[in-house]
Amino acid sequence: MLLKDKIAVITAGASGMGQASAQLFAEHGAHVIVVDVNGAAATATVEGIIAGGGSAEAAAVDVRDLDALERLGAKITADHGKVHILYNNVGIPGAAGMQLSEADWDTGIEINARASFFLTGHLLDALKAADGASVIFTSSTSGLVGSPFSPLYSFTKGGIIALVRSYALALAADKVRVNAIAPGQVETPGLAAFFRIDDPEEIARRKAAFAATIPLGRASDPREIASVALFLASDLSSYVTGVTIPVDGGITAK
Repeated sequence: MLLKDKIAVITAGASGMGQASAQLFAEHGAHVIVVDVNGAAATATVEGIIAGGGSAEAAAVDVRDLDALERLGAKITADHGKVHILYNNVGIPGAAGMQLSEADWDTGIEINARASFFLTGHLLDALKAADGASVIFTSSTSGLVGSPFSPLYSFTKGGIIALVRSYALALAADKVRVNAIAPGQVETPGLAAFFRIDDPEEIARRKAAFAATIPLGRASDPREIASVALFLASDLSSYVTGVTIPVDGGITAK
């Protein structure tokens, strides 16, 4: 077991990449705190982990609420004392285009950037107390190469990459490693939301067209992202900090 007796916090942990990571971390011995705005889904994820012999708890939190994030950080610190792994996975596609409402701008920034910044700060003492911790962020290939369709999304995900580098330097002396994963196309509920259409046939057509541009010829499964998260969370990556790993089937190699 790579994460035996570790405390792991995962945001957006009740679906997609976050849920796959929660399940995999638990399989490797971690106690997983599943944070999600959907409390019922978080509870169901935790129940599934426990039924499989793992250890987990749920926390229903809207990450746009800074007071709620502060309470979450305080509760986790009080309950556990240490946090060995923080996976800042929460994110949304957000509004497309270059002419956005102020509300669209705020929502994209609040969920994709601000939430992870503040939650990391609220858990900083617990991370340092672990005497060897890992903080992981979900960025995106859109943060590496840009997106003409969603500049705001690229802006937030590119900002995450810069934040990771800064945090890695700031926290190295405290034995806290900080890295990011940049997924490409992943088969999750969020992928359909990214296309911003409701027609199943059109969604399937666009998925196929996009997959054809990927050197490996397909989208990734959420568990393939979770496997890289497991690497970054564990001592297998003990000398890795400040980097962003594309998990994109080769799309950014072109």
